[in-house]
Amino acid sequence: MIRSICLAALAAFALSGCDSGAGDRAQETAATDTQSAAPPPPQLPGQIVRAFAGTPLPAQVFEDPDGNTLDLAALDQPILLNLWATWCVPCVVEMPMLDTLADEMDGEIRVITISQDMRGAEVVGPFFAQRDLPRLEQWLDPRADLSAAFAEGGLLPMTILFDSQGNEVFRIAGAYEWDSEEAIARIREALADAESGA
Repeated sequence: MIRSICLAALAAFALSGCDSGAGDRAQETAATDTQSAAPPPPQLPGQIVRAFAGTPLPAQVFEDPDGNTLDLAALDQPILLNLWATWCVPCVVEMPMLDTLADEMDGEIRVITISQDMRGAEVVGPFFAQRDLPRLEQWLDPRADLSAAFAEGGLLPMTILFDSQGNEVFRIAGAYEWDSEEAIARIREALADAESGA
């Protein structure tokens, strides 16, 4: 049910991503209007890009609404880093899929979602409270430092796969069907290639 509503919302926008420069009020209104949209396409847009392979994971620390910290430089396992915002419809569509992916690939990768909302915990906390996303963590980047580093033109969502050494393997700008068999296979294949040096 949630998936079909979310996919319908994405279809109405016909976008692969959101521009982070738009105002919260306009984006919230647009997100509300999409709930009665037409049926979605079978596959979410998004293209794997390997042009930035080898880019290191930034050494930055982030907090969650409870004040816990996440030190990206201290991570020593493959991670899928997702930059998102509550006002970005394709981002919201992806969240349940990323949650499912985190469950499917538990022990293989860590899925990390970091909000780029300027209002931080004020909007992220209620967003998570209204949804069943038990495997996703609520990390905050209210200054959008990661968007500045990775999201060209502020396009969200931006999702980047890093290997266990903290080197970028690939990235996808815009929405992607993360819980699909294809996505899981591509992640596994890309990480295996990275580990073997292929």
